[in-house]
Amino acid sequence: MSIAGTWNTTMNTPMGAQQATLTLNEDGSGKMSGAQGDMEITDGKVDGNAAQWKSAITTPMAMTLEFDATAEGDNITGSVKLGAFGNATFEGTRA
Repeated sequence: MSIAGTWNTTMNTPMGAQQATLTLNEDGSGKMSGAQGDMEITDGKVDGNAAQWKSAITTPMAMTLEFDATAEGDNITGSVKLGAFGNATFEGTRA
């Protein structure tokens, strides 16, 4: 099953759990919506049940988040680089 679709995700950051809705298209485009607002996906790549993309945030400070994800059925898991703040994990379920 493709990773493309809409996902309800939780990112485990140094500032605590951050909820977001991820919409990922087959062509690697999409967006993430959460407490920081809507973030467009850039440099997205989808390959079956795996994907990589970037999203820029401005709150609480400007940085580019770099995601690497894998989907198995209706579950998604992955890691995210938080700029100078290291790495975090995230997980979610298909909406």
